[in-house]
Amino acid sequence: MFAVLKTGGKQYRVQAGDVLRVEKLAAAAGDTVQFNEILMLGGDTPTIGSPMITGAAVQATVIDQIKGDKLIHYVKRRRKHSSQRKKGHRQKLTLVRITDILASGAEKSGVKAAIGAGSAPAEAAAAPAAKPAKAKTAKAEAPAAAAGADDLKKLSGVGPALEKKLIEAGVTSFAQIAAWGAEDIAAFDEKLNFKGRIEREGWVEQAKTLAQG
Repeated sequence: MFAVLKTGGKQYRVQAGDVLRVEKLAAAAGDTVQFNEILMLGGDTPTIGSPMITGAAVQATVIDQIKGDKLIHYVKRRRKHSSQRKKGHRQKLTLVRITDILASGAEKSGVKAAIGAGSAPAEAAAAPAAKPAKAKTAKAEAPAAAAGADDLKKLSGVGPALEKKLIEAGVTSFAQIAAWGAEDIAAFDEKLNFKGRIEREGWVEQAKTLAQG
């Protein structure tokens, strides 16, 4: 009896005792796995699936995790600037020995399904998803610190970045800016590297107007 199974996007004709190299599976040496995508069963009464045969399976024992033969990929281009690139690749494979072919009852066998290594870490992918959630929470907490402050972005030339600098320097209201004298302006210019922006944009006069509402 033989079977035609599908795994890793390829089809294989197998029978008990065959040793097979398939696309890497999420299994360790010595594990027993079950291929559930069976396209055909051959023998005295062949059965062809549509597309798969319900209840049929092929069981195998994992012998080892190996690498395939090295493939050389060479690309050379000649147009305006000549360039060339050469790289090698060895495909990761799993070596298995076919132990049994089930015509029915595969769902009750209790043997774990043969899953490709690329689709196995679904749970691991869910864990990192929690990290961006923390980042969003941290960003949401930042504006809360200045909840009672004036909207300093109403001043000419002040965007979110400059507003943040002013708040970090303890400036949170129009009244504070309206009360600045020449020494205060010079001090903040130097401290926050505004390069004369305060006087050039007329923040003090604007702040006096905005402070009055």
